[in-house]
Amino acid sequence: MSPRRRRGQATRSTRPHAGGDRRPARSGRLALLFLLPFALVVFVFFVVPVVLTLLMSLTDVSVATGLGGFRWIGLDNYRRILGDPSAGLVLRNTFFYVGTTLVLFNVGLALVLALATSLVPERWGGLFRAAWLLPRITPSVVYVLVWKYMAAEPPYGVINQALGWLGIDSTQNWLYAKPWAMVIAINGLVGASMGMIIFSAAIRAIPREQLVAAHVDGAGSWSLIRHIVLPQLRWPALFVAAYQTLSLLASYEYILLATNGGPGYDTTEVWALYAFHTALSNYFGNAQFGLGAALATVLVLIGVAASVLYLRFFNFRTMTGGPRIEAA
Repeated sequence: MSPRRRRGQATRSTRPHAGGDRRPARSGRLALLFLLPFALVVFVFFVVPVVLTLLMSLTDVSVATGLGGFRWIGLDNYRRILGDPSAGLVLRNTFFYVGTTLVLFNVGLALVLALATSLVPERWGGLFRAAWLLPRITPSVVYVLVWKYMAAEPPYGVINQALGWLGIDSTQNWLYAKPWAMVIAINGLVGASMGMIIFSAAIRAIPREQLVAAHVDGAGSWSLIRHIVLPQLRWPALFVAAYQTLSLLASYEYILLATNGGPGYDTTEVWALYAFHTALSNYFGNAQFGLGAALATVLVLIGVAASVLYLRFFNFRTMTGGPRIEAA
């Protein structure tokens, strides 16, 4: 083939198609058409409730006022939160509950379980992971009832019986004696299952050639984990930490069923449960929807601040940036 003919073919192959510049526009409109139903779902079920919550937080609507007698009170609900003597204790409870559960169970225990199940034959590792998922698919009421029987006084409490076999005499109800330890364990053992699955999938995605090459170079199991596995789990760790932080901030069902914020006054009360009690189920029967909406808005702001901190701590832009390949 002559050089002139090759140059002609190259020119024709690089020349833009007559309708080429229209294809991206058509594909963009088609993508928007597919996204439209989901955008409507997001608008109706996510955007509208957020706007209604913000508007409700600026009112004094409650059971006493009804939907026809409420007033617009501006930021008074937020001023009430700042002056509430319980708000500081509830906020500290929330940070302690979220931080401890996240570090010990949702990320820490999940990572240990993922590494342990990756070191055994896949059949046994998969069976263990499936068994650990059982509490997640168990109804919350049944799961917490099991824990209540385990923590009960003799002769029913399993924990006290186990301590008796070890020669430790104990007759206490652990939900009242150690409420935070029980609440964190009840939530954490369920929450660890999600991180375990994500970390296990990330470990299995590591190219086998890297592990074999490290073995050939004399690396042991701990060196493999420290220098090969853990550095490649930054993105899964960011996702698990951010997702579980937001989930823990908003979740309160296990605490409601186990202790209902007690024992005593606000011992295990967290912000989401405090908002629920204020807006929907308080002791005096006057559910304050406006004040509860303000508490929920504060919780959303805490979640947004936590997400921004995670993105900066894990250097999100670097992790999602393109590969740095130098031109030859």
